[in-house]
Amino acid sequence: MAKMWAGRTDGTTNKLADDFNSSIHFDYKLYKQDIKGSMAHALMLAAKGIITDKDAEILISGLESILADLESGKLQFDMQSEDIHMFVEQELTKRVGDTGKKLHTARSRNDQVALDLRMYLRDEVDTITVLVKNLIAALTDKAEENKTVIMPGYTHLQRAQPISFGHHLMAYVMMLMRDLERLADCKKRINVSPIGSCALAGTTYDTDRKFEADKLGFDSICLNSLDGVSDRDFAVELMSAISLTMMHLSRLSEELILWTSWEFKFVELSDDFTTGSSIMPQKKNSDMAELIRGKTGRVYGDLISLLTVLKGLPLAYNKDMQEDKESVFDAAETVKMCIEVMTGMISTMSVKAENMLKAAQSGFINATDLADYLVKKGMPFRSAYKIAGQLVALCIQKNTVLEDLPLDTYKEFSELFDNDLYGEINLTTCVEKRISEGGTSFASVQKQIDYVRENLDI
Repeated sequence: MAKMWAGRTDGTTNKLADDFNSSIHFDYKLYKQDIKGSMAHALMLAAKGIITDKDAEILISGLESILADLESGKLQFDMQSEDIHMFVEQELTKRVGDTGKKLHTARSRNDQVALDLRMYLRDEVDTITVLVKNLIAALTDKAEENKTVIMPGYTHLQRAQPISFGHHLMAYVMMLMRDLERLADCKKRINVSPIGSCALAGTTYDTDRKFEADKLGFDSICLNSLDGVSDRDFAVELMSAISLTMMHLSRLSEELILWTSWEFKFVELSDDFTTGSSIMPQKKNSDMAELIRGKTGRVYGDLISLLTVLKGLPLAYNKDMQEDKESVFDAAETVKMCIEVMTGMISTMSVKAENMLKAAQSGFINATDLADYLVKKGMPFRSAYKIAGQLVALCIQKNTVLEDLPLDTYKEFSELFDNDLYGEINLTTCVEKRISEGGTSFASVQKQIDYVRENLDI
């Protein structure tokens, strides 16, 4: 196939080189953005008198017909084309004749691809934002349902202090709320138009870059043409934000995997989001959670891949930058899929409240409250800490829990102990006493839930 860039050379290359150089097999995803960008470019050229209004009408009509035919399936992508930009331009010229060749006036593929990618990622940010909000809604609903369910809170994966399951879930909501902030902030730097930077130095034509940017919904234009065609910070930034989201999903997946094991049995995932074993009929595997955990490494790899591609590039555009798309496309598609699966898992999972409470009761996680009881009676904390530890050791020896030790036994350790002790070390009381802002008391958890619902309108 003859190349659009034939001139300096005859435009023929080795087939292996053609295949190696081609990007149509992945950048076809940009077809909508490429066509819409070209429509805006035609309008700008006509507005500035660079082409006639009639030419602009012909170009826009032809582009609209290409978009409609691609959407309906009437037109298929030509995988022999070098890239999506060449495919659209060649198809346009087939349809409208030589007028199609005027479309590329005052632009380059360098600023065109930068424009298309920014428009595509702008849409991806919007889609990912909606999915994150859906997951936040699912977690918040589940947290409200379980705000009074007592479970052991952990440090070092050892039972530490009693908390509510709702409080635990809201911790993930707060992580995802930060993800929303990062996505919104990232979008600001995505939504800057590079079109009009041309190959690297701008153009001799009297163009109106702000007109074109406005038509395409951009907030501003890049202020340096070299930077305009070579900047991929916005893609790296989005992938970094996505990587953090995947990290949060992976941590939640890890907990779901633990909680669904027989050793914990805190929750049960729906059959819709689990698999069985090909040889062990008793198995119910949390494969979806494990896949999310595994795909996190994949997204991290996409980020590192792009950072590595960019780290040694001189200004301005280099063909290396063609490697940006597969990484960022993959990262965006992966995070979207993982968020949707996680939302389904959370929405349909069953909570085993009795098992959580039993684990909390057998973990001596009210030992800190026992020590605090003595402190409130006037004993120095270190002395109270020692007595609480001795009482835990005694419970282990006698195979009992702090709540079931008789008062006489307590008094052997200190006369400060009285009947009011049992109310103080009751697990529900222990949770409810955490009244500090952001704590695990039921009222505090509800306050967190109300905050999220109010800010996200969910």
